[in-house]
Amino acid sequence: MKLLRITGVARRTRILTIGADHKRTVDVKVTRGIYATDLFKSKENLQNILLNSNANPIRCKDNNGYGCGFCIKKFPEPKVLKKHFLEEHNDDKLIRNMSEKLFEKVVKLDITFLNCALCDKDLDKLEELMTHLNNEHSIKIYTDVISPILPFKFDSEELRCAICETTHASFKRMQEHMNLHFGNYICHVCGTGFVSVRLLQCHVKRHENGQYKCEQCDKTFTTNIKRNEHLRRKHLGFEKRNVCPHCPERFVDYWKKVNHMVKEHGQQPIVIKCKACDRTFDNQRSLSRHTRKDHLLERKHQCGECNMRFFGKSSLQKHMTKHTGLRQFECDVCHKAYGRRNTLREHMRIHANDRRFACTICGQAFVQKCSWKSHMWSKHSKQV
Repeated sequence: MKLLRITGVARRTRILTIGADHKRTVDVKVTRGIYATDLFKSKENLQNILLNSNANPIRCKDNNGYGCGFCIKKFPEPKVLKKHFLEEHNDDKLIRNMSEKLFEKVVKLDITFLNCALCDKDLDKLEELMTHLNNEHSIKIYTDVISPILPFKFDSEELRCAICETTHASFKRMQEHMNLHFGNYICHVCGTGFVSVRLLQCHVKRHENGQYKCEQCDKTFTTNIKRNEHLRRKHLGFEKRNVCPHCPERFVDYWKKVNHMVKEHGQQPIVIKCKACDRTFDNQRSLSRHTRKDHLLERKHQCGECNMRFFGKSSLQKHMTKHTGLRQFECDVCHKAYGRRNTLREHMRIHANDRRFACTICGQAFVQKCSWKSHMWSKHSKQV
């Protein structure tokens, strides 16, 4: 026997005792007369992955960080969790024992900078590692099994799917996205796929068509799950689910919580740059909206009168006033009526003598932006 010691960077810290021929043998168990069930195969696969690579399991992700799959500790960054796992849980016996317990829920595996601990080879995908272990090191990997192991990568500033590289606003959203790649169990009602039976069972309950009445108000719901969610948010005060990790403040919106932490607790502001232009955003939602509107030219809302198309429903509604002629917004001073609230608001600046658009050359000020632009071009030959 010889000792293979892998040191250096944090991603290569496993210490393994291996035979001279670099081979391992796996004893196949027989459970109740069934040879190598799917669950057994998945556990064996996970065990061999953890024993022979720098991959590490993630138990959960919440406001306190990423939870270790082997203990109760949580860490703010995935790379800190990986370092902790490879240093604190680098024990073959522990890995064998804990591999079975991980399957109580969906297994989330961090494969950032994936590396074979036997030969020091870098690999990009989990499937490549499994094939490599089987072909190069004769380690038994089962391929005829529905995989409940979800791979995740944290090698960029954005949260990207390890399979299709789409970006996601949160780790939770990325987990939900994984159902598209690991649709192991299909809903017979809507055809949606899910990673595990438990997730499918929770989803199927949403298709119930019952009458569940809220005991606190007059609302009724088709499923008991929806009623309980309503009860928690509206009547028990859990509507603001995003809790600040530094103080008791709670927020309905995740990005409002992020803005709060930047302003009140000095957290570094998030700056996400658009890859197609120079614009930057402080949240993923705004970037996604900008990309769909300005670069992909998404226009889902079409006018039934003139076939013009709009990105948002509100833009279509504003446009429709041209066809209906409806002028429901009336000035209280001169009684002029307008089809849009914004137009009325701009009109009211005339009565308030609000001349906010000033010429930087001659100092003349205007109520409306269009008047200012016209002045700059006609008087100073400047296009603004």
